[in-house]
Amino acid sequence: MAKVITGIRRCGKSYLLSVLYKNYLHAQGVPNSHVIEVDLDSIENKELRDPMMLYSHVKKRVTDDKPYYVFLDEIQLVGDFADVVNGLMRISNLDVYVTGSNSRFLSTDILTEFRGRDDEVRMYPLSFSEYAPAHNGSTDAAWNDYYTFGGMPLILSRENDEMKAQYLATLFDTVYLRDICDRNDIRHVDELEILINVLASSVGSLTNPSKLQRTFKSTQNKHITDKTIKTYIDYLEEAFLVENALRFDVKGRKYIDTPLKYYFVDVGLRNARLGFRQQEESYIMENVIFNELKVRGYSVDVGVVDTTETNTEGKRQKKRLEVDFIARKGNDQCYIQSTLSLSSPQKLEQERRSLIKIPDSFRKTIVVRDSIKMKRDDDGIVTMGLFDFLLNQDSLSVD
Repeated sequence: MAKVITGIRRCGKSYLLSVLYKNYLHAQGVPNSHVIEVDLDSIENKELRDPMMLYSHVKKRVTDDKPYYVFLDEIQLVGDFADVVNGLMRISNLDVYVTGSNSRFLSTDILTEFRGRDDEVRMYPLSFSEYAPAHNGSTDAAWNDYYTFGGMPLILSRENDEMKAQYLATLFDTVYLRDICDRNDIRHVDELEILINVLASSVGSLTNPSKLQRTFKSTQNKHITDKTIKTYIDYLEEAFLVENALRFDVKGRKYIDTPLKYYFVDVGLRNARLGFRQQEESYIMENVIFNELKVRGYSVDVGVVDTTETNTEGKRQKKRLEVDFIARKGNDQCYIQSTLSLSSPQKLEQERRSLIKIPDSFRKTIVVRDSIKMKRDDDGIVTMGLFDFLLNQDSLSVD
C-alpha cells in the first residue's frame, strides 16, 4: 500500500518523513542507500517532475531485492503522479510514501486516484499534549497560548505574540486562501472570505447553507445561493481547514441531515482570521476537544436526545436536548459534554441532563475547564478537568 500523508499545509508532513521516519529507519538498520528521497519542490529536481523521468530515476536506484523506502515530497508537481505511484507499487520491494502541500493534493478525492492501493496517514497540527511540553511556562500559560495561537508547529519558534499573530494571518492569506482560489478558479474571493469569517465567528454553532444564505443577505446584502455556499464549504473541507460534525439522534439511532456544526482544524488559524477579536474560551475549548477526539482516531458527531418532560404547569411537553459530542472508534463509544465551569448545582444538572436521558451504558463524561478532581457519580457520569482530558491519551477509558 502506498502511504499518503494528508493534512493541512504546514502541519509537518514533510518533517514526519524526511526527519522523524528517516531517523527511525536508520535506527532499525536500514542503510541510507535504501532510502530514496525526492524533494520535487527543489530546483535541482525540476526535471524529475516529468512522470517518466521520476519513475526511471527511482527504478535505477533499486539495485538489489532488499526493501527500499521511497519518499516523494510535493508529488502534486508531477503530471499524472497517480500513474507514477501505481507503477512504483508494482515493484515488490518498494515501500512508497508520498506527500504534497497544496489543496489539489490535499483534497479528499486524492485517495481515489490510487485505485484502492493506498493507506492514508492523516496529520493534524500539534495537540495540546504535544504543545504543552515544548512550552516554557506553566500548563495554564501553555493553554492560554494554545487556545489563542493554536498548534501549528512553527508557532513555537515565534518569539512573541505579535510574531505569532502575523505568522498565522500570513499563512491563512498567502497559503490556504490562495491555494483554494487557484485550484477552484474562484472569481468572487470576497464571498469566500466572508463565509470563512462567518464560520469562524459561529464555530460550534448549528448552521447550514440555507441559514448562511440568509446571513449573507441580512448582514452583507449579498445574494448568494445556498448551492454556492455549500460548494465553498466543500472547498474548505477538502483543504482540511474545517471539519463538520453531523447531528445524530441517540434514541432514534439515525442521522439528522441538517443543521450541523463546523470546527476549525486549528483554533489559531480561526482566531487569526477574526483578528483575535472573538476569544470566547468556551467555544474555543469545544473546538479543541473536537480536534483532540479526531487526533485520537474517533469519528465525532453531535448528539440529540429527544425526551418528554413535565413543565411548571404540569403539562407534558417534548424537549430536544443536545450532547456536545458522540465519539466512536470501532466498538468503543462515549458521550462528552464540554463546559467552562460547574459553578452551581444547577449548572451541573444542566450538563448532566442530556447524558442521564441516554438509554445505553456507554461512557458519559463532562469535561470542565476548571481544575477539579476526577470523580464518577451514582449515574456513572465521569467529571474531569480539561487538562486531565487533554494530557492523558487514555482519559476516556479511566474508570
